[in-house]
Amino acid sequence: MTRSDDGLGRTIITWFGAAWFASAGLAGVSAGAGVPAKVTFTEHVAPIVFENCAGCHRPDQGAPFTLLSYRDVQKRGEFLRGVIANREMPPWPPAHGWGRLQDERRLSDDQIATFDRWVETGMEEGPADKLPKLPPFVERGWTLGEPDMIVTLPEAFDVPADGPDIYRMFVLPLNLSTDQWVTAVEIHPTARSVVHHALYFLDDTGAARKLDEADSKPGFGKMSFPRTGTLGGWALGATTRRLPMGLAYPLSKGSDLVVQIHFHPSGKAERERASFGLYFAKEKPKKRLMGFQAPTAFGLGTELRTRGIQPGEKDFTIHGEWTAPFDVDLVSVGGHAHYRCKSMKAVVKLPDGREEKLFAIDDWDFRWQGRYNYAEPVRLAKGSVVRTTLVYDNSADNPRNPSIPPILVRWGEGTNDEMGSVNFAFVAVDEANAASYRGARMGGGSAGGGGFRNLGPAQRLAMFRLLDADRDGKLKGDEIPERMRAFMDLIDVNHDGAISREEVESLPSATSR
Repeated sequence: MTRSDDGLGRTIITWFGAAWFASAGLAGVSAGAGVPAKVTFTEHVAPIVFENCAGCHRPDQGAPFTLLSYRDVQKRGEFLRGVIANREMPPWPPAHGWGRLQDERRLSDDQIATFDRWVETGMEEGPADKLPKLPPFVERGWTLGEPDMIVTLPEAFDVPADGPDIYRMFVLPLNLSTDQWVTAVEIHPTARSVVHHALYFLDDTGAARKLDEADSKPGFGKMSFPRTGTLGGWALGATTRRLPMGLAYPLSKGSDLVVQIHFHPSGKAERERASFGLYFAKEKPKKRLMGFQAPTAFGLGTELRTRGIQPGEKDFTIHGEWTAPFDVDLVSVGGHAHYRCKSMKAVVKLPDGREEKLFAIDDWDFRWQGRYNYAEPVRLAKGSVVRTTLVYDNSADNPRNPSIPPILVRWGEGTNDEMGSVNFAFVAVDEANAASYRGARMGGGSAGGGGFRNLGPAQRLAMFRLLDADRDGKLKGDEIPERMRAFMDLIDVNHDGAISREEVESLPSATSR
């Protein structure tokens, strides 16, 4: 059978975990000098909850209940005690001590112990005049002010009351006549209670439009189109911010914005038609935002594709590696994998032999993906080697495994397939080095070749097959996206008016120096 990811298993696990921690006490957390002997809600607990929980746990947001008052928290005190103690809430997947990250939502040991003592001693309310005010929330309007451009889903998407989580791709034509630089994207859902996260991609090939047109419902399912750029993403609880250091994502004219939205049914049928606000830089940034994946292509070149993860295999492991071609500053980091991944980490070996921790998630959950800015850029000298490790559990003991009994799993685009990498964004310390780097156009835009030049061999072939509607081995007529036609002289080597697979494969890569 196939295990649906309807949140039920996760809820059961959460409740059992809460009960265990509530009865057994805190594991690995000790009360320090910062925990008062007498704990009350208004004086000690409300500041913790209002600052770290209320942003999501309020009306019309993604969390299932509100945490805005003493009664809200008191009636769920035992449950909250458990999920706070095991650090499931507030959600912050990155592991402690693996890089200093911006907007960290991790509670301190003293905060966790304070909440535990409050529950243990009877959950006293405390003096009313000590209750802090709720933080100022942006209920309507745009967090960063009026956007330079607002686009809305062409059609509303119906989210059922219950059932498995839904991952849907939506195409939003931007119709830009000039290239732009994007410093931030803000999402405005119409049904916040069902929107869990959104990832923003660019497509200048028209391939995503074809997939959208072929699907009877708004949007399409699999992420099986060539992503020619990114504009970042958003996850529940995240704070919308502009890119740091005056950086911006390149957005080439003719590109479509393609948004993947993760929907989590809330028990009530909803219609979602989100809007997205794009903020443009006033001028081209002084430094180019570049990026790398380890392993590359989300693990396409690893044993995920060749051998696959055997049924019952608990510790299937893949590795990736990247060497800094010049001095760089790491700006942000994030991971991507599907349901069977259980952990990922990245370390760097510096030229002097020292090893430093860059990023880790000890308990990977596909539903809590995020992109994390470093609190301060991380300097890596030329020759530094970044090594990543991702571990997968394809056993029946994995509560997130979508297939029970387990089946053979290989690399693939579908959420029931697998993939995985740790993804970094960086800038060159000396901008003169950036022009020659193979990832210098990370974030968007085609370097020529209508998007093909930005892709690896396997991705080129996948894109070619997608566009070749009549399966005759050539792209011709309407099969050639408008964006690609501008580069026909470069791609169509024999000048027969069509693009063959061989011509695509021989096209010089934008990754070459």
